[in-house]
Amino acid sequence: MLSTNDNEILTRVGPGTPMGAVLRRYWTPALLSDELPEPAGVPVRVRLLGEDLVAFRDRTGRVGLIQENCPHRGASLYFGRNEDGPGGTCGLRCPYHGWQFDADGRCIDMPSEPPTSSFKERVTARTYPTHESGGIVWTYMGPPDTMTPFRDFGTESLPEDLRVAAKLQCYCSWLQTMEGNVDTAHISWLHSWPGANDITDDGSDKPGYPSNRLTWKFWAHDRAPRLEVHDTWYGFRYAGVRETPNGHTNVRITEYIFPYSTIIAAVPYNTSHLMVVPIDDHNCWRFTFESSRMPNPAGHGGDPLFSFGPFARPGGRRPGGITPRNYLAEADYNIDREVQRTTTFSGVADFVSQDLMVTESMGPIYDRSQERLGTIDKAIIRMRQGLLRAAKALADDPSAPLPALPGPGHDFRSLRGTDKILEDGEDWRLLGTDDDPAIREAGAVPPPLPEPQPSAGD
Repeated sequence: MLSTNDNEILTRVGPGTPMGAVLRRYWTPALLSDELPEPAGVPVRVRLLGEDLVAFRDRTGRVGLIQENCPHRGASLYFGRNEDGPGGTCGLRCPYHGWQFDADGRCIDMPSEPPTSSFKERVTARTYPTHESGGIVWTYMGPPDTMTPFRDFGTESLPEDLRVAAKLQCYCSWLQTMEGNVDTAHISWLHSWPGANDITDDGSDKPGYPSNRLTWKFWAHDRAPRLEVHDTWYGFRYAGVRETPNGHTNVRITEYIFPYSTIIAAVPYNTSHLMVVPIDDHNCWRFTFESSRMPNPAGHGGDPLFSFGPFARPGGRRPGGITPRNYLAEADYNIDREVQRTTTFSGVADFVSQDLMVTESMGPIYDRSQERLGTIDKAIIRMRQGLLRAAKALADDPSAPLPALPGPGHDFRSLRGTDKILEDGEDWRLLGTDDDPAIREAGAVPPPLPEPQPSAGD
């Protein structure tokens, strides 16, 4: 369990909070690039880490992220005009008195003041630097003098046709969603279905990469996995260790990248990120994005995981890549009690909504002083320890070092989740790394990092 004070530290993310200070030291997804599809287009409201902001793409294509309330008298700049200004400038013009601000927050026009006035030169709006990569507009909200280079997970060199990004809103604390992402045990329960026990062995229950079809059976066969956690420079990777029906050892290896990203295990490996970004203390976005090509020349895994089983996947993405919520608390997540009795463990048809059901049902912020943790919670405990350590250190010393920032030897492109049946004596900690023979054979090792690493916010 956590103390009430530690629970407050972990879940409060607004300006001036210890955890908010930590999260602001990292380049953070603010919105999808597709939400600002054209220069001089419609602005977008953005609430991020408890702050109300407005994003806009100016005439030149540059993205600004500016405080929502005009510095004059507080009217919302969301209702402003995204247009050209004097002398070749451009920016967002407040509809109240015409004050106009560029992407850097400079007041470039103040037509309601006398033409001879220099007042506009002394007025600025709060803005945050932005950087577009992988279909996402990222921002840095920390102190300017501590801004680090952008963490390139592989999106900087990703071809445009491979850029896939989406987001889905969760109505609970960011920490609750993150804890579900580092909980490998729940797939054997929440996401289970009795029919998985009847899946026949297709010959892949042996050392090597199993079929996606058979992994459903592994989760049903061993519903009490053993967890092993390995600390890394970027956070940790952990393995859910299960025994297969044929008596072999299956490992599901998930990456945790400090402070709020995971790469979930998959056959043969996965480089897709699931980033949980706080909107405020009580809400968050689940950003998902592809970070690299995933060559699989040997065809490991066969047909995709969700081509088997009785579950639906989120669909119907509307423009902007925002996944709509069709399973909500007020409708009890469309639970079907007859299906729950006969067909699936949860009775909820949509796979991701099963996760949302349990995390949101805890309430906006769960009181973790009430919980009782077991051996299956090792990764959750490790994540909390790292977050608390960073928050307390930064509160004591604003210059305290933080983990998982760009630096020598820190290649964020080489992080992968994976799923495999181990050979005798095989070390799971090697799997999915650049030293894994399967990664090398697939040609998935990235080229050396450029020197210096790319900057952002320019």
